[in-house]
Amino acid sequence: MAQESGDLVSDCQFWLQKLSGWDQASTLETQQDTCLHLPRFQEFLRQMYEALKEMDPDTIMERFPTVRQLLAKTCQNPFILAYDESQKIVIWCLCCLINKEPQSTAESRLNSWVQGLLLHILSPFRFDVKEVGLFTQCLGYDPVDYYPGLLKNMVLSLVSELRENHLNGFNTQRRMAPEQVTSLSRICVPLVTLPDFEPLVEALLTYHGHGPQEVLWPQFFEAVSEAFLLKKMSLPASAVISLWLRHLPSLEKATLHLFEKLFSRERNCLRRIECLIKDSLLPQAACHPAVFRIVDEMFRCALLETDGAPEVLAALQVFTRCFLEALEKENKQLKFAFKAYLPYAPPPLATVLLQLPADLPQGCWLQPLQHISQLLREAVEAQAHGSHQGPLESWFLLAHFGGWADMAAEQLLRSEADPPAALLWLLAFYYSPREGGPQRARTMVMSTWAAGGCGWVCGQMLPISGPLRSPRGLYPGVA
Repeated sequence: MAQESGDLVSDCQFWLQKLSGWDQASTLETQQDTCLHLPRFQEFLRQMYEALKEMDPDTIMERFPTVRQLLAKTCQNPFILAYDESQKIVIWCLCCLINKEPQSTAESRLNSWVQGLLLHILSPFRFDVKEVGLFTQCLGYDPVDYYPGLLKNMVLSLVSELRENHLNGFNTQRRMAPEQVTSLSRICVPLVTLPDFEPLVEALLTYHGHGPQEVLWPQFFEAVSEAFLLKKMSLPASAVISLWLRHLPSLEKATLHLFEKLFSRERNCLRRIECLIKDSLLPQAACHPAVFRIVDEMFRCALLETDGAPEVLAALQVFTRCFLEALEKENKQLKFAFKAYLPYAPPPLATVLLQLPADLPQGCWLQPLQHISQLLREAVEAQAHGSHQGPLESWFLLAHFGGWADMAAEQLLRSEADPPAALLWLLAFYYSPREGGPQRARTMVMSTWAAGGCGWVCGQMLPISGPLRSPRGLYPGVA
């Protein structure tokens, strides 16, 4: 290793002298010499990168004191950068000099210097120089046409390499090194909003390494997440879902961003709520159980913090409906058991609730409502007698499918006989889940009297505040 490092230092001096001689690239002799030596120089840059990626920036500057000068001169030579392969390797070498967490002014200056060179490499203004005009005219291009073509080819080359790398699996001879993928994602951080780079951003998001550790730079995820939420870039759903699966903070940020839109000061109608939820792509992403459970938990926290505010409850129910539609659209047969989405839900109860009222004939609602009430009552009683899950766990499950509670209220409104006790219990539990057995029984008696004496009086059952509010606060354990 020491011998290889010594050879690279010697080669570095040789190529530095060559680059100094190529500074005047407009002469025919220097152009010919550059083209003659370019393959060897590219191979030297590859070897240099293989050495640099194993070192930290301080070690690099100690072992290769002239590397900054060499890379700077390389970036000033348009004949070298005219090849997308050369651009790629130079960018990787520059990324090795970046300090992830600069601790001194010198390290911060080095980072700024590297960023300046990266911007120079990717800037169209560098093609306004005289030498590039001569070069592109020989090829039959105008400089203004040459730059977009070169940039497009470089991006397509990187995208192709990433996809081949993913397909080749353990064919190590054709695989892109994880360090290269990391460097590539680091380069893209300031470029994610540029339309020309969107194919590369998508390829990086859908690329998966063959090791257990994440290969993409954390700041890359953050930059893409922010740009997507602010609609500064467009990505296919598969890339967005991959982002959320690989970077939990991005998923949480997307959910909070949706909450800000849903629960702003101005009221949203149900149609508007549905549009906002579908536009967020969260229902589609929630087809993966890991995403669903995180979003669902955040809805649960929002319900607890707002004492079950009606607008939060409505948003949860619309989200659940959109999620089920996305699940049905994605695959007719579930890839995952429904228990993977709601692990604490009793399977018989979840099965009945999944049959939405709108899917049943109008005259067939009473029987499933009574069945739901019975299953819920059994679950609540079991949870009240030593189960590790409290009664509110059953209420959270029912809250996803609030259409059944609406249907129970409608049945009671239309009922000419005494209201069925099962429906009274279902509504009493839905609107006052914190009440114990005796309290709920009194509520049912009052509701029966109200229904029999003067028609169904919703005010007897539906509290003005949220269903989780009580004089004693929320359920035990929640402040």
